[in-house]
Amino acid sequence: MCALDRRQFLKGSLAAGAFVSLSAAGVRETRAANETINIAIIGMGGRGGEHLKQFSSLESVNIAAVVDPDEARTGNALKNAPNAKAYTDLRKMLEDPNIDAVTIAACNHWHCLAAIWAMEAGKDVYVEKPLSHSQWEGRQVVNAARKYNRIVQIGTQQRSSPIQEEAKRFLHEEQGLGKIQCVQVCRYGVRSSIGKRSKPLPIPEGVDYDLWLGPAQDEELYRNKFHYDWHWDWNTGSGEMGNWGVHVLDDVRNVVFQDSVKLPSQIMAGGGRVVWNDAGDTPNVHFAYFDTGEIPTYIGLSNLPAEPGDKKGLNYRGTTSGYVVQCEGGRYNGRRGGGDAYDKNGKKIREFRGSSGTSHALNFIEAVRKGDNSDLKAEVSVGHDSTGWCNLANIGFRCGEDFNSEVIQDVTLPNDAARKVWDDLLTQMEQHLGAHGYKMSDSEIRLSPMLAHNPETERFTGDHAEKANSFLKRKYRKGFEVPEIS
Repeated sequence: MCALDRRQFLKGSLAAGAFVSLSAAGVRETRAANETINIAIIGMGGRGGEHLKQFSSLESVNIAAVVDPDEARTGNALKNAPNAKAYTDLRKMLEDPNIDAVTIAACNHWHCLAAIWAMEAGKDVYVEKPLSHSQWEGRQVVNAARKYNRIVQIGTQQRSSPIQEEAKRFLHEEQGLGKIQCVQVCRYGVRSSIGKRSKPLPIPEGVDYDLWLGPAQDEELYRNKFHYDWHWDWNTGSGEMGNWGVHVLDDVRNVVFQDSVKLPSQIMAGGGRVVWNDAGDTPNVHFAYFDTGEIPTYIGLSNLPAEPGDKKGLNYRGTTSGYVVQCEGGRYNGRRGGGDAYDKNGKKIREFRGSSGTSHALNFIEAVRKGDNSDLKAEVSVGHDSTGWCNLANIGFRCGEDFNSEVIQDVTLPNDAARKVWDDLLTQMEQHLGAHGYKMSDSEIRLSPMLAHNPETERFTGDHAEKANSFLKRKYRKGFEVPEIS
């Protein structure tokens, strides 16, 4: 069977709706170890450049195409990919039957549509986090992976670090710190204002803006820079929650819950975009509570310095980007590439050190060669669920109303330790905002009601459900609609 015929066959094949091994389904062929895998990279910004480095360093992998609506970016990429062909429109690239797989490092709002189009064209997919810009479209990517029997890896590369397996063994098999009581997740990293123009930002020369927008709405931009700062615009980005929150929440889903909790059953979120008065609309201070059924989980994010004039951001018990697992016998401070266990008295009793997941690209390529997704470290369904926690936290913020301390009492916690950590987070947020001249009661600060969520249907229920559900699916521009996949 020739390559094109094989792809057409795979495109028409169906797999079970659950996560299954594609090789077990008998619909994929194994490739020879030295057979060249032709890769196309979609999105040639900073992350796309990293994709180029990582995949081009792998044996028998050829960067065959680079894709970006900004011609300057594809031009620069060709300097490091001499065998590649440059494309402005990813649809043209997908017509090439010699492309075996794509990696997607475009803006968040493009991730799902690009992934689905690629699978429909018979390509395997490596897509950066967050998987989705909205929860509904993420589900369509999972459905497409099953329908078209494709290998789909999410770029939460820490999943490929042996550190996570060591931490899981320590916490669960060895019971090194006893029963887990709660988890505090942190992403405290200082950023700066994106500015606020009085006139719309001119689109840079050489950028096909219609293609850059794709599924997003055509809105005028008032930030100072065209690239990267799209992260802080709901139309194209997911804020810090989707940018870094997905990494640390994915760590917790893996290490603490061992992926047993797909999505939370209740969410409460608050925060605001303060100090900067810029063109961004995502929060630069954000906190949330997730009800997982047993182990309460909280997250705090801030892009502000701890205090005005300070160069460093906040931290929680020594953690800035990571998570603190509070246990009956102490705590585990986890982060990318490492972790430390402490006893009840704060004495360090064990260290975990290793890579941050540098073999993640290789893990994807090996799965493509085998035609088997069962060994993927971050298979699409896993990535969808981890991204979902971030999508839900963002929905909580967007459903927020004036801060009401009485709403906080809706959080019912199973133990004193969980209550203390939750209170500590709220106190930290209050003091942090206070240092910058804000009160929780100020109009800039929002707090959602307790939102009930059904993890099976992936929809909100009960009071406030109508408003919350309105954020589960975005409106798409004509010609760039994410299709519903059944």
